[in-house]
Amino acid sequence: MDATQRNELLEQLTTGISDLTDSELWRRHLDVQGRFHRYSFGNVVLIAAQCPDASKVAGFRAWKKLGRSVRKGEKAIWILAPMVARAAEGSDGESGEHRGTVRGFRYVAVFDISQTDGEELPAVCRRLLGDEPAQCFARLTEVAGSVGYAVDVTELPDGVNGDCAFTLRRIRVEGRNSPAQRVKTLVHELAHALLHEGLGDRALAELEAESTSFVVCQVLGLDSGAYSFGYVASWAGGGEQAVAGIRASCGRIQQAAAVILGSFESEEESDAA
Repeated sequence: MDATQRNELLEQLTTGISDLTDSELWRRHLDVQGRFHRYSFGNVVLIAAQCPDASKVAGFRAWKKLGRSVRKGEKAIWILAPMVARAAEGSDGESGEHRGTVRGFRYVAVFDISQTDGEELPAVCRRLLGDEPAQCFARLTEVAGSVGYAVDVTELPDGVNGDCAFTLRRIRVEGRNSPAQRVKTLVHELAHALLHEGLGDRALAELEAESTSFVVCQVLGLDSGAYSFGYVASWAGGGEQAVAGIRASCGRIQQAAAVILGSFESEEESDAA
């Protein structure tokens, strides 16, 4: 596959992201994300201690607004919420605007999604189902080995599909996912191994890794759009930002895709000979 063909696939990726982020599904996704609070480190510890498998938590009324109901008899998860008092107008001595002051904390009850019933939350990243193209995972494992990384298929926590540990030279892949999803994940983590050691920009790294995964998977006969479009858009901050990011990183994405696909193309040439 030459650079022109890889560019065509990147254009296909940007079109898919633009279509998604103009859709009602994307707007619902953003609405849901906005309703979930960002919890402090202390509250994360409290949640994990009371419900180790919690993945999405919200208050009773917040779940109601999302079309879900807490089941009768479910045990609440207790976290701390600040009690904010307004300073008197003009008390800051400068602007005269109201300024919030934390006067203390109180316990509030939240519940994990596993404790609720109701409407499905919108998902813009749908895990792939079905089989892998013939022997792709094994071949990708060899590619990882050629750049100094071992691949470990295992069970990962909290819905994580995979990770790449630079210092350990190890890639892990969630073994309970479908063969197709495992292939997509391994390509994604391979792109991290090739491009991102020492890179501090997580959003850029995820955009580049998933874009590389999309290109490689398409060439291998695996359509990852149902996952990749939403994943890239989520990390990049929306459609226009994602498209700009892909175009800015086009060369790096192509570089990683070429390295991974080069191994497959060498094998095909050997078979033809």
